[in-house]
Amino acid sequence: MTDAITAERAVPEPLLSAGAVYDEDSRGGAIASARAFTADFLAAAPAVLPGPVGAERVELAQLVVSELVTNAIRHTAGPCRLLLELGRDALEISVFDQEAAAPVPRGPDPRRVGQHGVEIVVAVCESLTVEPAPQGKRVRARLSLLPEYAGTANRPDRSAR
Repeated sequence: MTDAITAERAVPEPLLSAGAVYDEDSRGGAIASARAFTADFLAAAPAVLPGPVGAERVELAQLVVSELVTNAIRHTAGPCRLLLELGRDALEISVFDQEAAAPVPRGPDPRRVGQHGVEIVVAVCESLTVEPAPQGKRVRARLSLLPEYAGTANRPDRSAR
């Protein structure tokens, strides 16, 4: 794994950003490493936010990172890059990989074992987008950090936007 501060921005002027690259050498422990990286990143939030990020929001961020990095590792070749960008009220989680095809959410099926990652991310995040990148794609999820969403996995009502 390689840690890096990056110039690429998903959030206009994020308060804090950091990235990590998971290559062939880190594939075995990439998920655990990405979860720990996310927890450490959010632990630094009080330096730029009025207070700490709630434990429930940290756990949801780790879940989203797990699902996105797992998809990149299982369904693409080459390294993937995790980019975390902290805004005043949200965390932007981006995973870059070398496959151009977008992940496809499947409909609910309680008999299906696995392959629920995209459904989980959509359920807990405000938004999920897939954007072309120079050598593949960027999957970006926006997770609210606002206190009114703590204790629930519900995202804000999008009808007002």
